[in-house]
Parts: sequence; C-alpha cells; structure tokens
Amino acid sequence: MVNDTCGHIAGDELLRQLTARLAEKMRSSDSLGRLGGDEFGLLLDSCPLDKAAEMAEALRSTVAQFRFMWESKPFDVGVSIGVVPITADSVSATQLLSTVDAACYVAKDKGRNQVHVFKQDDTETSQRTVEMSWSQQLSQAIQEDRLLLYAQKIMPLNGNPGQRPHLEILVRMEGAANQAVPPMSFIPAAERYGMMPALDRWVIRNVLARLSRHEMNCMDASCSINLSGQSLGDTTMLPYILEQFERTGVAPQHICFEITETAAVSNLRAAVQFIQTLRDLGCHFSLDDFGSGMSSFGYLRQLNVDYLKIDGAFVRTMRENETDRAMVAAINNIGHVMGLRTVAEYVGDVATLELLRGMGIDYAQGYGLHRPELLTDDFIARLEWGLGDPPTGKLHALF
Repeated sequence: MVNDTCGHIAGDELLRQLTARLAEKMRSSDSLGRLGGDEFGLLLDSCPLDKAAEMAEALRSTVAQFRFMWESKPFDVGVSIGVVPITADSVSATQLLSTVDAACYVAKDKGRNQVHVFKQDDTETSQRTVEMSWSQQLSQAIQEDRLLLYAQKIMPLNGNPGQRPHLEILVRMEGAANQAVPPMSFIPAAERYGMMPALDRWVIRNVLARLSRHEMNCMDASCSINLSGQSLGDTTMLPYILEQFERTGVAPQHICFEITETAAVSNLRAAVQFIQTLRDLGCHFSLDDFGSGMSSFGYLRQLNVDYLKIDGAFVRTMRENETDRAMVAAINNIGHVMGLRTVAEYVGDVATLELLRGMGIDYAQGYGLHRPELLTDDFIARLEWGLGDPPTGKLHALF
C-alpha cells in the first residue's frame, strides 16, 4: 500500500525505519536480514524455543505499535511470524527456510498479525509445506506437458430432443511410475499460489487441440472445461481463449465453460462480461456447485448461464436427508423457471438416480454412471458415432 500510494522511495524508508526498530530488540548474537520484498529472516543463536516464541511476540508487538508517516499520511503496519526450531534432525537450511515460510503462511491464514510456532506433529505447517511442494511439481508438470486429460460423461435423464450426453474435462498430473495424481492433491496448492490461470490455459489449449482433429458434429456443448475464479479475474484469459478458438478452428458451440458459484459471485462484474462475450461467440456456460453459496438465487439472475450443476453435497445424501432432498428440488424448480437445464453431480446409485428422475432433473453425473477415462483420440472417435460405450454396471439399463 505504501509503494502504491506514495512510491517506492517511501516504501524503502518504511523498511529502514522498521528494521531499526526490530534491531533494537536483537541480542548481539542474533542475525536479522531481509530475504526479499517485505520478508525478513531472524536467526536466534542458542535460544530455546519458548524464548524464541517470546522474542517473536515482542517483535510482533513492536511492529503493531509502529506507525509510519510519509508526507503527513499515516500507515499502520502488521507482521505475521513463523517460528521453527533448529535441531539435530534439521536436514538443511533450505528445508528450514521452507518450513518457516510455511509456518509464516499459517500465521497469515489465522488472520495475520500473529505468531505461529512450529512443533512436532504440526499438521497446519506440514500441510502448507506439502502444498508448496505440489506447487513446484505442478509448475514443472505444466512446462513439461506431464498433465493428463480425463473425461466423464454427463448423461441426460429424460430423453427429450436435443439432450445428448456431454463430457466434463478433468485434469490429472502424471506422477511417479506413470501413475495419475488426483486433482485434490495439487489443485489446492495451485489455488493458493495463483497457478490456476496457467493450469486453465494448459487445459484449454490441449482440449481444443485434441478436438480440432475431430468433427464432433454429433453433440451439443460436447465438452465442459472448468475455469477457476482466478482465471475469471485474469484480464488476459478472455483474449487467450478467443485466440485458441481461432487457432484450432473448433466451433465454440461445442464448448461449455464451468465456473463455480463462489468464483462467479466473488468476481461478479468480470464474470458477467466474460460469460456474455463467449456466449455471443457460441459457447455455453454451466454454474457449478450451485447451492453452496449464501445468496445463490439472488445472483443467478445476473449470470447468463445455460446449466445449473447442483452441489454434489446435497445430491450425495439426498436419499437419507429430507432437507438435502428439498434443496435439490428447489434448485431444479428455480432453474427450470429460468429456462435452465439442471445437472446433478455425485450420483452413485440407482436409488438416487430414480429420485432425480422423478424430480425432473435433466442430467446426472457421477461414478455410478461413468468413471472418468483418458481423453484419447479413440475415446473422442467413439463419441462421434453417438454415445460411445454405454455406462457399465447396473445403471446400463436405465439408458
């Protein structure tokens, strides 16, 4: 904020003044250094962990009481601190810095202006460290094209004209021994470290390139591609998508972009413009995880979408839970009133499927209907002739 409103000269002066305040609290054996940007490192020599925690709290209090003045403009300053012990089990300086960085982020996640002390069995810091590792692996996988595209069918329930099966495109990472790493291993890291636009670009580029080798004339909105909230807020994403359509020659009407309700609401203005531009081009849109937000129906009128995907948390338990069943019915009813088609996710058994069919839900998706499979040229070729292979197991007869 200081850099943006007063310039970098003011920002440099803030760092100088604050560093002088911090240095006053140091022992002669301690080392304080600037790691970069607004990050500092403090090495406490021969200091027990409890004393280090006291020192960190004293520094936090010092920063909280500091007020920076620049040309009569006051600025309050806060700091988040992570504390990690150096022991005989510490592997390397690099690992220590990574762990203390993770501990610092935990302090930020807890509301900032706090101290988080890393101890054995510290699950919060460990989770942060794991996410940092996944972010590095994902970045490398994107650069080396070691991501895998999977597809899961979204099946029509009532057989009305124009309702054909669609596909949702899913992404996996190629891990050790050529095993597919599930998205929940690396997606949280991608979201936390701002990597979702790069991942979304990879998926869009590769899906359209794959489809460009096929006619795909038999299906409407044949492929649904997920877009993150970060991508909705990225001003370069829309031009990138338009460029990929032009480069590959894929008809936009064969693509449906899925955005979550939360992402759409948090970037409402950008989402409205984004959706309208691509709809004018011929693309379709689906609002994913609908019902998870607090003001779902209120915002729905502002979003020009084609499909509502009912939050799977309601669908999964609707057989046993009357409230969840009522939520599914309500979302379906309001969707139909607004001229939208509804999709139920997480369908895993015949009983749930029959409930959905009785409610008039338009589409269903889940492992009980079709398990995701690699989006190969052979898989796409089968779709060009119709449904492709029918769903396996007991649900086959329902279609």
